[in-house]
Formats: sequence, C-alpha cells, structure tokens
Amino acid sequence: MYSVTVADHMMVAHSLRGEAFGPAQALHGATFVVEATFRRADLDPDGIVVDIGLAAGALHDLVGALSYRNLDDIPAFAGVNTTTEVLARHVADELAARLADGSLGPHAGGISGISVTLRENPLAWASYERAP
Repeated sequence: MYSVTVADHMMVAHSLRGEAFGPAQALHGATFVVEATFRRADLDPDGIVVDIGLAAGALHDLVGALSYRNLDDIPAFAGVNTTTEVLARHVADELAARLADGSLGPHAGGISGISVTLRENPLAWASYERAP
C-alpha cells in the first residue's frame, strides 16, 4: 500500500459540553496540526498516489475555513461537541467530497483510503480513517 501525507494547521475556538470536559466546557482556543494521508494499492499512470499540490491545497482550504473561528458558531457543528475526533472526521469527509468531485486530479479515483490526524500537542492526537 502506498501513501502520501500532506499537513497544515488551524487555530480555533470552541467549548465542549459535558462534565467529562472539565474546564474545556468554557470557551477556549485550540491549535491543531492537521495531517491528511491518502492511500492506494497501485500508483496512478503518473506514478503517484495523489497530486501533492492539489491535496495540500484542498487541505489548506478546508482548515482555512475553520481557522480563527469559533466552531460553536458554525452551522455544520450545531449541537455537536467539536472534539478532536469529530474534527478529524469532518476534515476526512470534506476531503472525500473533493476526491469525488475530481478536485484532487483525474486519477485520484484510485484512492482507497483517507486518514486524517489532528495533533493537539506532541503527546496527544486523534485520527479518523475512511474509504473515499
């Protein structure tokens, strides 16, 4: 299995509901390194997994739409705890949509898996993996 990973980062504000979150129930900031990994069994006709420039651009656009915003105010997250896990899935789902609409190149249909990891700090991260 081949893989290519691109990365970016985002800074957001949010609050989390529920006693499990302790002080994070209050509005607070978070900075995430966001890594998106694309997997496929065979390389495309150009000898690549995915066009790195297109993949990096798509990731940048997605995290840019969330950066410097209060996630509590974004309709897509209404009523949802924007945990690291939830955000990883959101980014993976959005990248899958870009894959489906051809934004990641003409041969990206051979991608068999997308994994998104959000790193909260060097010692803690969460990931979500899905088929395209």
